[in-house]
Formats: sequence, structure tokens, C-alpha cells
Amino acid sequence: MSNNSQIDAQDIWSTPLFSFKLPDHEFLKDDLVAHIRQMQTAQNQPIDSLVAETAKHNLSESTFDYLDHEEPAIMELRRLLEEAILEVVTDLNQKFWPEGAEAESHIIESWYHVTQNGGYHDMHSHPNCSWCGIYYLDPGDATDTDNTKSIGGKNRFYDPRINADHYGDPATAYIGGHGVWDITPQSGQVVLFPSYLKHSALPYFGKKDRIVIAFNSITELY
Repeated sequence: MSNNSQIDAQDIWSTPLFSFKLPDHEFLKDDLVAHIRQMQTAQNQPIDSLVAETAKHNLSESTFDYLDHEEPAIMELRRLLEEAILEVVTDLNQKFWPEGAEAESHIIESWYHVTQNGGYHDMHSHPNCSWCGIYYLDPGDATDTDNTKSIGGKNRFYDPRINADHYGDPATAYIGGHGVWDITPQSGQVVLFPSYLKHSALPYFGKKDRIVIAFNSITELY
């Protein structure tokens, strides 16, 4: 706004989303991949969780307790992820918490996805938790590309503002095009986002499987 304007601008209802490279990714990766492959071989069906099976195509999904396994690499991964979640939610929320309150973040559900050529996951959100995350253990043949068949199998996040795209003209250009935000998986990257944010995994095309670990969390004060 110009210096002469009396209009006060407020940036409200923004949606925070965070990404970072997991510490010790290179150290943990091989053990985690080997463990997931072992579990995948022992699965009773492609979607062992039995949750939203029709929304998931050409991928393997574990039950929702993957990070509960008492394997050294898994236990260390859980510790790192919970520390990162706590750092994020504390920074965002501490001013709203009672003075002197201490917080702990807990991963309450976790699972792996092994996505084969042509695999994808339809749009969805995660209920009964506050923050969610995706850890790209092995992005497979991910690349940045504008092709209609992005081999990276990008994760797409959707504008949570209902009816934000109900009309478009030059005055709505700030909304961001088609109301989506895409991220191309990168090895070792973690993305943290609020549970209400709808997202999907776009079709992945590659010779190498894509392996991710996803998780839901809650935070408690004491």
C-alpha cells in the first residue's frame, strides 16, 4: 500500500507448512529401506491398513504402527521426527499456551508407502491428529518436470479456503493459480503440515519404487 493510504492490510488465516532435510538421513536410509522391504514381502495384501483401499493405486501400505517397531533405525527416526514436530508446534503456539507450560509431541500413527510405476493416492486429509508429515526415504526416479506425466509423483496440497476459487479475475491472482501447491520429493526431505490440509500423491512413473514414511501426531501440555 502507498504511504498515503489509510487502508490497513491484515494477513489472516494463512496455512503453515514446513520442510527440512532429516538429520542422519544417509546413516539411517539403508536400514530403513531393508526393514520396509522385509515387511512388504510379508504383507497379507497391498493395503495392510485396510483404510481407504480404493483411494490408493499400485502401492503397498503398512498398518499404522510402523514407527512403533523396536528397531534401532526406526527408534532413532521416531525420535528425530518427534523433536522436529515439537520445535515447529512450539514456535507456532507457545504464545497461546499457559505460562510455564511444557509440551511433548507424540507420533500416534505411522505407515510406509511403497509406490510402484503408475501408483498414486487420491486427495484426502488426516483426522484425529493435529500435525502430519511425510518423510521421503527414497523418492525413486523423482525429477522436477512440467510434463503432464510427472515421473516424480509429486505431492499436491490443496487450498483449504472453501470457495477460494469460485471466481477468477485479475483481482484473485494472489490466490495462486489453481489453488494447489506441489512439492517434488527429494531424498531425506520431511514435510510437516496441519492435519486439515487436503493433499494427494499424483501419479508416479518410474522404474524404481518410491518409498515414503508418513505419520500423524498430537501434542500434549503438562
